[in-house]
Order: sequence, then C-alpha cells, then structure tokens
Amino acid sequence: MTTPAMHLAQEPAPSRAAGAPDDDRPWWRLERWWGFATGIAIGLGDLALTLLLGIRFEMNGLDVTLAALALYGGTFAAAGLLFGLVLEARRRDRRAAAIIAAQMETVAATRARLAQSEKLAALGQLAAAIAHEVRNALGIIRSAAQGLNEGLPSNDADAQRACSFITAEIDRLGSVVSSLLSFARPPRLAPRSVPVEALFEQALLLARQDLEAKDIRVVRPPRARTALDVRADSDLIVQVLIGLLANAADVVPRGGEVRLDAHATGAGLVEIDVADSGPGVPEHLRGRIFEPFFTTRDKGTGLGLAVARQIVEAHEGRIEVAERPGGGALFRIALPEARVERMGAVA
Repeated sequence: MTTPAMHLAQEPAPSRAAGAPDDDRPWWRLERWWGFATGIAIGLGDLALTLLLGIRFEMNGLDVTLAALALYGGTFAAAGLLFGLVLEARRRDRRAAAIIAAQMETVAATRARLAQSEKLAALGQLAAAIAHEVRNALGIIRSAAQGLNEGLPSNDADAQRACSFITAEIDRLGSVVSSLLSFARPPRLAPRSVPVEALFEQALLLARQDLEAKDIRVVRPPRARTALDVRADSDLIVQVLIGLLANAADVVPRGGEVRLDAHATGAGLVEIDVADSGPGVPEHLRGRIFEPFFTTRDKGTGLGLAVARQIVEAHEGRIEVAERPGGGALFRIALPEARVERMGAVA
C-alpha cells in the first residue's frame, strides 16, 4: 500500500523591492557601495591634500575651491559606484552562467535517462517475449537430464558427470534469463523505514555460504554507529547487498576481509559501504562497471551491477565504486534517510 507523500509547507519568499539588486548578500557587501565609499574616500583625500598644499581655485574673483573639490569628490564617488555596478554585473553573469551550466547538465542527464528508459522498454518487451519459451524449454531439458541421471547405472560415472554438467549449465542459463528480466523490468518499490543493521543481517545470512567457503572475515562497526534507518524496499536493497557480497567473495583471496559500514551524510542521506581486500577495480574501468553487459569475468553476464544501480537509482539514491584505503574495492550506496521522511510527515 502506498502512502501519499507529505510535504512541508513553505512560506512564500519575501518579494524584492522595486529596483533591488538580484543578490542575496547584505547591502553592505555589495560592490556598488564599496565602490561608492572608495570614491568618497578618494575625494576626501584629494580635498585634504589640496587644502594642505594650499591650492586655491578662483572664478571671477571668487574662491570656489570647496565647490570644485566637492565636484571632484562627487565624480570619484560616481565613478566608484559605476565600477561597483560593473563588478556586480560580472558576478551576476558568472552566477547565471553557472546556473545555466547546471541546468544543461540536468537536461543532459534527463535525456540520457530517457534514452536508457526507452532502451530498457524495448529490451523488456523482447525479454518478456522470449523468456517464457526459453524457460519452458530449459525446464523440459533439465527434467530430462535429471530423469536420465536417475536411470543411469551407479558405475557409469562419465554419464552421471555429463548429466550433472547439463543441469548446471541449464541453471546458469536460467540465471541469465532471470537477470535479463530483472534488468529489463523497472523495479517496483514498496519503501518503508528499514534499519541498516537489519539489511546487513539479512544480506550476510543469505551470503554466508559464499563467504564461509573462502574463510572470508566480515568486519562490522559497533551497532551504535549503524543505528540508522533508511527509506527503502528492504528486499531489493538486500538483493543489491547480496550481489556485492557475492562479487567480493569471488575476488577476495582465501582468508581475506569484507568490511560493512554505514554513516549519515547530514544531507538527508545514509551511505552504506561494502569494502573488500581484493584486487580492486582499475580506475579506467570504474566508469563502465555499471554499464549493462559489461563484465571482466569469463562467466559473468554483466547485469548484476547494472541491476544494482537501477534499484538504487529507483530509490533516488546513487551507487559508486572507489578504491578502499589500503587496497581493494569500495562500493558506496547512498539512500534517503528515514528520519527525514518522518520529520516531513510530522510537519
């Protein structure tokens, strides 16, 4: 059941006075007033120097020194004000250029996501069309191989090995079909408040066999450090964590280490880290590792991390890879913090 989103009421922004500059800084920090003050200071300095040197201005026999100096001072003040206005205009131009650049990046990212969505839609239609027939055929072949294996003589080891090989390859193809369908279909979320510690517990329980097979040590921080809640679909995020743990189990040497951690960013996000002591991900591959069908393993499908990114981005989060301090890979998942959602609901 989907709960309608709650939004904080926002007070209307105060309207700017007519002619007010489009700047959020206090008036005393604007360049125009600094330029004006500098011009007045120069004018006063010129006045003091002129009087000190005894210079006088006369017109038709009248002493107009103060009037002339006041005119000069006003000119300096006006020049300083204009210079400050020019600086403010340049600042506004730079701000506008930065905003436009950010908007262009957002538009480009939106177009890329739209193109990716169109590709996924086409891929989903293709996958849905063939998955049923392929799965039926694989199921029939698997059943036949199992029946043949059961009817073989106990001393026919070669035939039994061949039947086991057929069954294993059918299971692998079935996994490829399932991965293709998972990638082609947009994930359906049922988000709720989930403790990060519960996600760790469930993922480690399901990945225990792979980790224990290579005596991999799992390092976790004290519970107090991971006493955080995220707004997420627990089943899907656990699926992502299991995939990362399985990848770590593949590359970490026997007796290696996998480290789990989590911390709040202070910006409404919780970052979940999965780090390992394996060889790590080369820097030139980090930009491609989440691409569909990209893999560096002989028997990999290249869809595991692509599906993981799709799931995380569906949560309005992000997933990235970096180098673990001391060597190895570090996968970081950022998810919305549940505490922010609760505050919004209360408001």
